[in-house]
Amino acid sequence: MIGLIARRLLQLPLIILAIYTITFALAWSLPGSAVINDEGRKPPEEVLKAMERQYNLDNAPRFFTQYLYNATGVRWAAVRMGVDPGPPPAAVFDFGPSLRHVDQTVNAIVASSLPVSVVLGLASILIALLIGMGAGVLGALRPNSWLDLSTLTLALVGISLPSFVIGTLLLIIFPVWLGIGTVASWGRPQDIILPALTLSLPFAAYIARLTRMGMLDVLGADYIRTARAKGVPERAVILRHALKNAFLPVLSYLGPACAYAMTGSFVVEKVFNVPGLGQHFVNGVKNKDLFLIMGVTLIYSFMLILFNLVVDVLYRWVDPRIEHD
Repeated sequence: MIGLIARRLLQLPLIILAIYTITFALAWSLPGSAVINDEGRKPPEEVLKAMERQYNLDNAPRFFTQYLYNATGVRWAAVRMGVDPGPPPAAVFDFGPSLRHVDQTVNAIVASSLPVSVVLGLASILIALLIGMGAGVLGALRPNSWLDLSTLTLALVGISLPSFVIGTLLLIIFPVWLGIGTVASWGRPQDIILPALTLSLPFAAYIARLTRMGMLDVLGADYIRTARAKGVPERAVILRHALKNAFLPVLSYLGPACAYAMTGSFVVEKVFNVPGLGQHFVNGVKNKDLFLIMGVTLIYSFMLILFNLVVDVLYRWVDPRIEHD
């Protein structure tokens, strides 16, 4: 277990560097300039060039190395150790200023919006587990029945329908037709229900299919028949014996699912006007705000790797027979 964690932590900088490099190449090639505001007057050419020099936007290699130096905490460590004589950075991981949000740094934007996305993501994963595992278990207990076909159909619909379609339908049905819930508001506990439900449905569909397949495989195993022959109650057979092993495929899926859900869905946040990190990332791409794009990407990448590591550890804890390379 310790060896697994150590190997993954050693691989972490290389993976982050690869993601950072690819993202930087794509972001730098975007048309336009972040220092030009299309909605206002265009500054003189000398002012634009001075701003580009100030933020290293006129030199790709310098921006690449300087941003990586600041954002990864290397500069903070170098200043603390006296290697870098410059002024200390505002934070350990300094993601720089936002070029379109006046008087706001990327760190401040992340600090205010990431908790919103995390809360929304946690709620959606919990809902997805309840719906998906419940539907998968019910379908596996009555294979090829109307109940099983119904759960498979709902899972197919949940996977196929885009989030903006599901979100729009929920907004029309509940707040508009039934008068339940709110539209484009955030801050109260009830405001999280509809966006979390919208975000959870694709995850619930995958979880339902994985749970159903896992339960069908496990229910035919010898140890399940032995447990039933010993007179173990059916509920204990399902919950204590079958579901534990059937949960392993679901557990492996939860790593990337949690990372995606907790960093927020861009579409869901846009539809429900949720002030999460996803909206800022979309706006950063539209405005070519390189500091915001790179900062959010680094955070997303770290969360994805971290959740995959947690899943691998839990996998080993749930079933010690599993060996990791």
